[in-house]
Amino acid sequence: MYMILETERLILRQINENHTEDILKIRSNEVINRYVKRNSPQTNYDALAFILHIKKKTQDKEIIFWGISYKDHPRLIGTICLWNFSHDRKTAEVGYELLPDYHKKGIMSEAFRNVLTFGFNDLQLQKILAFTNPFNQDSQTLLVKHGFVLDEKMKDKEIPDNIIFSLKNPL
Repeated sequence: MYMILETERLILRQINENHTEDILKIRSNEVINRYVKRNSPQTNYDALAFILHIKKKTQDKEIIFWGISYKDHPRLIGTICLWNFSHDRKTAEVGYELLPDYHKKGIMSEAFRNVLTFGFNDLQLQKILAFTNPFNQDSQTLLVKHGFVLDEKMKDKEIPDNIIFSLKNPL
């Protein structure tokens, strides 16, 4: 199942091998990675390997991963995904990143709103989680703006410093 999502300014679509340079630029960005613990790609080969990994996970229905771009410009400026689905497929985690040049323009909020709607309406999710670094104020502001609440009882087993926000399906 794959959906292209469109907003007023943006198109969210599946990434492919043509996005290798964009993915390298996004996933190796120092500002983005300040709050994210991951192995960042160092070369186009690394970025291509990531894209192929995402394509496999998409085929296996483990992740829904969108590249974010302006409608009139094909280059990716960020990504957003639903992943880490619960066994019953009623809960998923949202992940997102945006190149710093595009921060504070409402872009992620626009993409985020559509992905949440897709998750709740099309996938029938009951809850969406978001894991973030406690110092990533921009991420926390985005989450609260969209109705997420801090869940102090939940703990991230992989990165214990992270804090977890959740949003229940409003329907």
